[in-house]
Amino acid sequence: MESFTYDVSMFKETFEHEFTYLNGFLRNVHRFAHRPAVTCPLRNRTWTYAELNGEANRLAHALLEDGVGQQDIVMYQLLNSAEFVFSFLAPQKIRAINSPINFRLSPGETAYTLDDSKPVVFIYDAEVKETAVQALAMANHKPKRVVMVDIAGEQEAPQGHILYSEYVRNRSNANPDVGRPAHIYDETTRLYTSGTTGRPKGVPLNNINEILSAHDVAMHFPLNPKDKTMNMSPWFHRGGLYSGGPNPTLYVGGEVVVLRHFNPRTCLELAEKYDLTFLIGAPPMLKMLYETQKKHPADLSKLKGIVTMGAPLSRDDCIKFQETLTPNIFNGYGTTEAFWNTFLRPYDLPEMAGSAGRACTDDEVAVVKVYPDRRAEPDDLAAKDGTEVGEVIVKAPGKTTYSYVNNPAESERVFYKGWIYIGDMGTWDENEFVTIVGRKNNMIISSGENIHPVQVEEVLNQHPKVKESVVVGVPDELRGEAVTAYVIKADPSLTAKELHKFCSEHPMLAEYKRPRYYRFIDELPYTATGKKKNFEVKAMAAEDQKQGLLERP
Repeated sequence: MESFTYDVSMFKETFEHEFTYLNGFLRNVHRFAHRPAVTCPLRNRTWTYAELNGEANRLAHALLEDGVGQQDIVMYQLLNSAEFVFSFLAPQKIRAINSPINFRLSPGETAYTLDDSKPVVFIYDAEVKETAVQALAMANHKPKRVVMVDIAGEQEAPQGHILYSEYVRNRSNANPDVGRPAHIYDETTRLYTSGTTGRPKGVPLNNINEILSAHDVAMHFPLNPKDKTMNMSPWFHRGGLYSGGPNPTLYVGGEVVVLRHFNPRTCLELAEKYDLTFLIGAPPMLKMLYETQKKHPADLSKLKGIVTMGAPLSRDDCIKFQETLTPNIFNGYGTTEAFWNTFLRPYDLPEMAGSAGRACTDDEVAVVKVYPDRRAEPDDLAAKDGTEVGEVIVKAPGKTTYSYVNNPAESERVFYKGWIYIGDMGTWDENEFVTIVGRKNNMIISSGENIHPVQVEEVLNQHPKVKESVVVGVPDELRGEAVTAYVIKADPSLTAKELHKFCSEHPMLAEYKRPRYYRFIDELPYTATGKKKNFEVKAMAAEDQKQGLLERP
């Protein structure tokens, strides 16, 4: 039994039950009651902290009425909106779990996620009504309540569903008294990421993760109550919700400006109109902001910085962005499991552009050796010479729970001795700047979305005229990478147009995962052990792209 030099009982009681994200938000409700918390330009409406709290309470009371209990799931498939924020906060008020999912998922993928987490209540956006309806029909699990959010107020809810406005109507705006003591280890948020086969994996986050993720942003931006942020990417991502999105901004007492759909000119106009201090988005978004700012300049004098994640920035791009948008460009690198783990600050750029930066203040990042038959131990390091390629591993105990929900095999594969083996390959130098050189599982990143080739290949191979396929990414100025399929025909009559139609109608393939280019070939390169040489196909695809040999459907 441990012994201490002082009485730890009050500290433990206070820390373990009061160090919650919700308590941090509620402090701002009484500190900044009449200050703006969320602003929606589309609706020309601002919710103060007091009003935001009231709206979250109305939803919390509706959930309680539906029997949502401790650790039950409230899943929501929403575009960026005030209702997204309400859905993030309300379950925490009753010790339930909020779970935002990708609104770009196909019906089959959405159904899989519903069956995996079995939400008591499912909330979806009217813009994805067709997907939601199909998914609910396909899923074995049937939520007790299905709610449709229609911010335009133009649609009727399908039979058996209820409009959000009706669901919360006449509910109390007082803080619910649920009599459930909170705990720092309570799961608060469940995010979904794709597995190596493309199946979504549930990533549980607890109160410690919520708070220390917010602290990380407050420390690295830095972020304070006077800041106004606009995350230009979808909030269901870890980078959307946590990098200058609702999580950190509402925790420090700042203002979140909602961007529902990305448009570079709109973003710049809003930055000027609302005196935004931080913009956050993927590198392709910055390229579009740069091009638009050159043609239609906006006043960006209030910007403290632009933060980007998902891919490294080239030196030339850094210089252009710093000269045209803001001198303060930040570039983070990380995962759904552990948020960002390396960071490039403005003083690192443009000299270290192209790298992923070095470890965040509370994290550790290392590059370990790679073996064909086993994983390296965390101390089996690759040389810090910027040359030897190894696997990038990260340690971030403040921002991850080191687990997946309902997936012990993946948990055992990815999490080891306090480290996360994320599957990226890279080098590092004597100053521990990490440079990513590839992905162990050949994942494609297109417009900030992770796309696993295996899932796309499985769909293509279901076509009766396809003998075999391999999917890779090719450079794309707008998206970062574009999905490209190399196909061996089982029937000579097969066309790219036919495959495109097949993929478009397939229930298990989201639109953003569909191939944008095709190339028909006679054979694929394999290793001696029968594995596809994806890296050879990727190199071939880049060359074929230059020569104009890739076919658009």
